[in-house]
Amino acid sequence: MRKTPARGLILLLIAFVGAAVITALLAYDTVRDLVAVWNGAGPAGFIPVDSPDDPAGPPLTPLPPFDPDSPIQPAGFPTPYPWDGSERVTVLVMGLDYRDWSEGNGLARTDSLILLTLDPEKGTAGMLSIPRDLWVNIPGYGYAKINTAFQTGEINRHASGGIGLTIETVEQLLGIDIHFYAQVDFDTFVTMVDEIGGVKLNVPEEIEVDPLGDAPPKTLQPGIQTLPGSLALAYARARNTPGGDFDRAARQQQVILAIRDRVLSFDLIPTLISRAPALYQDLSRGVRTNLTLDQIVKLGLIAGQIPPDSISRAVIGEPQVTFDWSLDGQFILIPIPDQIRLLRDEIFTPDAAASPVTANMSLSQLVLEESARVAILNGTTTPGLAALTTELLTDLGVFVTTTDNADGLYAESTIFDYTGKPHTLQLLIERLNINPARIFHSYDPSSSIDIELILGNDWAASGVTP
Repeated sequence: MRKTPARGLILLLIAFVGAAVITALLAYDTVRDLVAVWNGAGPAGFIPVDSPDDPAGPPLTPLPPFDPDSPIQPAGFPTPYPWDGSERVTVLVMGLDYRDWSEGNGLARTDSLILLTLDPEKGTAGMLSIPRDLWVNIPGYGYAKINTAFQTGEINRHASGGIGLTIETVEQLLGIDIHFYAQVDFDTFVTMVDEIGGVKLNVPEEIEVDPLGDAPPKTLQPGIQTLPGSLALAYARARNTPGGDFDRAARQQQVILAIRDRVLSFDLIPTLISRAPALYQDLSRGVRTNLTLDQIVKLGLIAGQIPPDSISRAVIGEPQVTFDWSLDGQFILIPIPDQIRLLRDEIFTPDAAASPVTANMSLSQLVLEESARVAILNGTTTPGLAALTTELLTDLGVFVTTTDNADGLYAESTIFDYTGKPHTLQLLIERLNINPARIFHSYDPSSSIDIELILGNDWAASGVTP
């Protein structure tokens, strides 16, 4: 029986999808032969996936019989993307905290959100961590922390459930299409790490971690050490460092890459293949993805060949947010849309700066491609100032949808940024010499305009309009 090579079949997604996916990647033909076992023809004592007695969380919708050509999810979940194997893809990884359910706090929220990307043609990959306290507009339900999107979708029986609503929320935040998702609960993560013998991590400083369950807290000392699944999860979830949730997101990325390195560095193939039926049985209780086995294999063949220095990493952090409190007293992070979009571009188009086409494009050309909807309002007593400014900016590629008078007089020109169009914002700031203190980010993806420019007396007195 033909077996696929080891080093070409490991991808970043392994870290959260689980050892069931690892097995599929390592021995595609072997897995096909084991499908009959997974579908119920296994040894005595075989327990169907999604048993109602599963202690990890509430009973999940049962999976259909395993089919290598079907998504690893029940019917009615988000539709798989028709990926051709060559175009760039994105995968939203969701880690769920079932303690919400077990402690009587309702359905689970997402404890981690990481958007992965892989470009087969360029041989690059990247991951962007999204902090759970980010205050966003959940489509159809108003503003809330982004980690509640899953719970909201489940409670309100959203068309594609909590997974679908989470995907829609992240797509709206980042202005990017999400092709696939992978949802994993904590117990599945722990099981997967233990199956590969733990992960080797370089802990940069002393940190106290608190494993789930009855295990007492443990203090990890600085240095290189191999952690079992329970401590790897506790390390990834710890928030008691100066950077709080931002440090936590960076640790999660560190753990993901450590798992990748572990599998690439150790010959785990015979063990994983021999345990394929049991691994699928154990781990599919907590794994859902709209990737098919065939798509996973294609991703693995590509991603296993991407060197570490071609994997970009970033966390939406302090430069991209402001700190605040919600009306009901929750600590929240308010997005700065244009800064988030710039960070997004660094991860999802890492070669853009080096591209001769992009490098030679003027700011006006970039603004044209961005197609931001701009409203220009006259906040002065100078008649026709908004119309004259509209003429000037239109010649520079700005798409002006509204020209009107402001609701009052403004000493300084002011910008309200609603959706994050960084190139248009940059052009307006440079051309009108906007004071940074007069730029306000008010994230509202439902807004009919992207940027509102209110002209002040400083602009009227500049004498640079036509």
